[in-house]
Amino acid sequence: MSERIYNCSLDALDIQLVETGATRLISLLNSEIMIETPGLIKTNNHLRLTMSDIDEPMDGRILPEREHIEQLITFANNWNRTTPMLIHCLAGISRSTAATFITLCTLNPEISEIQIARTLRKASPTAHPNRLLIELGDSLLKRDGKMIGAIENLGLGTIETEGDPFSLPAKFLK
Repeated sequence: MSERIYNCSLDALDIQLVETGATRLISLLNSEIMIETPGLIKTNNHLRLTMSDIDEPMDGRILPEREHIEQLITFANNWNRTTPMLIHCLAGISRSTAATFITLCTLNPEISEIQIARTLRKASPTAHPNRLLIELGDSLLKRDGKMIGAIENLGLGTIETEGDPFSLPAKFLK
């Protein structure tokens, strides 16, 4: 259970923190709803990435940037995997599933992007990872377009306004 990554919406966050025992948290929210670090999490174990769920510039919105993904990759690489990690966004569908996919690609450089993407889809039929986040992750991890290709190959999945919580192993077997 400790080497697992959990994903949920903001509404499910408090329950998921208790149920999973996660001690590391990644929040991907816009500035108006960004949360403070929950009491169950140490401040240095909470990565807060302030961004909007967009993939093109929009007035009044914060476009995901390379720096966000650099921070995500560093945070993932610094995880000792002795306790679970929880990743969330507002709905648990777009930003958080993109961050989960990028984290899994970071931790599993020898595993194909399509295998990771298919495992993500099986765990979450509603996952619709933010395209710009995936493109940025693909570039930083030097995956040569394979990450975005794998996500595009999945299609839209089931359309919902909020995704159900799910989890995946942090380490994949070849």
